[in-house]
Amino acid sequence: MANAEGQVRLGESALIKQYFAPLCHPDMSFGLSDDAAFLNLASDQQLVLTKDMLVANVHFFADDAPELIAKKALRVNLSDLASKGAKPVGYLLGLGLPSDWTEDWLSRFCKGLGEDQQAFDFPLIGGDTVKSPERLTLSITAFGEVPKGRTILRRNAKPDEDVYVTGTIGDSALGLLLRREPEDYPEIGEEDKAVLINRFLLPQPRLQGLALIRQFATASMDISDGLMGDAAKMASAADCALHLDDAAVPLSLSAKAMLDVTSASRDVALTGGDDYELLFCARRKDREAIRAAASALDVPVTRIGRVAEGKGVCLLDESGHEMALSKGASYEHF
Repeated sequence: MANAEGQVRLGESALIKQYFAPLCHPDMSFGLSDDAAFLNLASDQQLVLTKDMLVANVHFFADDAPELIAKKALRVNLSDLASKGAKPVGYLLGLGLPSDWTEDWLSRFCKGLGEDQQAFDFPLIGGDTVKSPERLTLSITAFGEVPKGRTILRRNAKPDEDVYVTGTIGDSALGLLLRREPEDYPEIGEEDKAVLINRFLLPQPRLQGLALIRQFATASMDISDGLMGDAAKMASAADCALHLDDAAVPLSLSAKAMLDVTSASRDVALTGGDDYELLFCARRKDREAIRAAASALDVPVTRIGRVAEGKGVCLLDESGHEMALSKGASYEHF
């Protein structure tokens, strides 16, 4: 088989055998020799499933390093599992390759998968490969396990609970601005640019916080479409309001450096996507225990607001007045 440039490439079956079978868990996927995988869970565990799709020039740039594309695809799904306190078990990969794919690209892509599989103990257990008529498309279906009785849903948030986030907010959205048009921000130092762009290219799922989420979170989700938009989704699911304190939202030093250059970056940081931090609610009485647990687990956690009666999400200034944002509150595909 050859592509448009005449390069000889493997057929689909040989491609799967060479590149993806070595990534598979031998006891669940049988070397990808079948159309199904089998998962055995302990009787006291429940299965958590999630799926995210990534499309070239929508979620990543087509010319990004193949290793980074692979890792981002895995990590955005691992972030969903982390938000539910679920230990990763394995994943299914749907891969739509464009007509100009090369074996060098695929080899590097699988190298990235393999490195993160080892880092997060997250094996491939099956999937499918197809020809994509336009651009590279990825779909990951991730499986995790969590003890029965710990079903942590967005709708569980209740008035008078605290609202927390992990890490810092807005780095990835600002990194996307820099990745797209670096010449527009000459005042930003190279080190700060590198930090922000890396947050866009390579999310860091908060799996080290599983114990924290399992023990204390009443409601939890990952922040993939922007803090304000995802907080609104949680408020809607729980039929309550989330009041967030603007001054409490944690920002990295690199993000602050960019905010010093352009005030519009503030709205981007609060509404842009791809943070892949965790947004969760917890009871007020657990404040000190959460602080101690987060410190022991080395998970940066900040209390940024509260759940209240009412509807929607609002951002409050230091006087308690609602603040307006100049751009939409959330990233949406349509």
